[in-house]
Amino acid sequence: MIPSIRLYFLLAIAIPIALLLAMLVDQQTSIIGTLLFDCLIIGLAITDALRVKSDRVQVTRHPLHRLSIGRDNPVLLSVRSANQTAKIQLRDSYPLEFDVSVPLLEASLSPNSDEELTYTIRPQSRGEYKWGDIQVRQLGTWGLAWHDWKIPASEKVAVYPDLETLKELSIRLTLENSGTMRRLQKLGMGTEFAELREYGIGDDPRLIDWKATARRSRPLVRVLEPEKEQTLIILLDRGRLMTARVQGLKRFDWGVNAALSLALAGLNRGDRVGVGVFDREITTWIPPERGQHQLSKLIERLAPIQPVLLEPDYVGAVTKLVTQQTRRALVVLITDLVDVTASTEMLSALVRLTPRYLPFCVTLRDPLVDKIAHTSTVEITPAYNRAVALDLLAQRQVAFAQLKQKGVLVLDAPADRISKQLVDRYLQLKSRNQL
Repeated sequence: MIPSIRLYFLLAIAIPIALLLAMLVDQQTSIIGTLLFDCLIIGLAITDALRVKSDRVQVTRHPLHRLSIGRDNPVLLSVRSANQTAKIQLRDSYPLEFDVSVPLLEASLSPNSDEELTYTIRPQSRGEYKWGDIQVRQLGTWGLAWHDWKIPASEKVAVYPDLETLKELSIRLTLENSGTMRRLQKLGMGTEFAELREYGIGDDPRLIDWKATARRSRPLVRVLEPEKEQTLIILLDRGRLMTARVQGLKRFDWGVNAALSLALAGLNRGDRVGVGVFDREITTWIPPERGQHQLSKLIERLAPIQPVLLEPDYVGAVTKLVTQQTRRALVVLITDLVDVTASTEMLSALVRLTPRYLPFCVTLRDPLVDKIAHTSTVEITPAYNRAVALDLLAQRQVAFAQLKQKGVLVLDAPADRISKQLVDRYLQLKSRNQL
């Protein structure tokens, strides 16, 4: 039994009653009267709480499947009342590591009714977590006490990379695919023959098929589409720099999200996609394959991997890749760099991929560094911070210039926006047949 505010109010009334009895009768009578009044109120409160047992609400938590890191994941609780009006408070035993929107849920239900209560949780780390039981309080009919009990609802839930972004990207690619491909076909961009169609205004005359035109007695053009079944290899760094937190998540988590988004885009375009995760060596290698089953495999294999405090061996990773992948491929390295000196090994590793492969270096920048670098200040400490930030950005640009001179494609973007920009860049490469 948990006392309600009404119970405390009624018990407080005993104080003026005791004073009144002491003035009108005597002190002993006042004390006895007060005790009897308090016992009566407490007895009524206990009875009120016990009566709730026969009319408890039923609470069930909807199954929690795979949660997305860095996202507001909804948790749904269904409540059904019995034969009386129910005023309830719910507290779910979510993992303490998660940010929660509403720790305490409250509701009032009419007799024999249903209601769904929702709150959101935001995980900041991947892994497996345990949900506990549901704590329920239901106010008695007289409003004197709460009946408190637990509903067994323990379960283990896995936190995955950002699956919500993958869903949104899948819908976007599906909607864009037909329209984009039609535009590319109309412009004649691509290398693979798709079909013949009648010549239209704006078509490239060089694509006219003269033999088919002669047979049909009307101008026909060849429709070309970007080549499919190419190979995309993603090398994901899980070394020291990837352990730093950016916008609440580890840089490696942003890298995993970007890798899965790129993999989804590649599989959607018919490419073979493979992933290698490395630090001092390649610790995880998923050979390139086509089909949507490959995406599920990538999600399951990448979800439990965590970054480590080790310096990455770029040369070793590239050397292993060359032995694993003999045919030409687009090799996307997702990592980060600090300055020109630190990028020397990365440069020498990526240069080894040219010209047989098409190397693509993707770095995850910290938006906070950009903000500090572009914020003017007159105070000494912020001025020093700004100078350091500007120097870091300048050295990054020098390193990127060296990579570009060696034929390496480069994308440097804020970690929280890298996925979209990387997918857009990949689609551009596909449409221009740069691979």
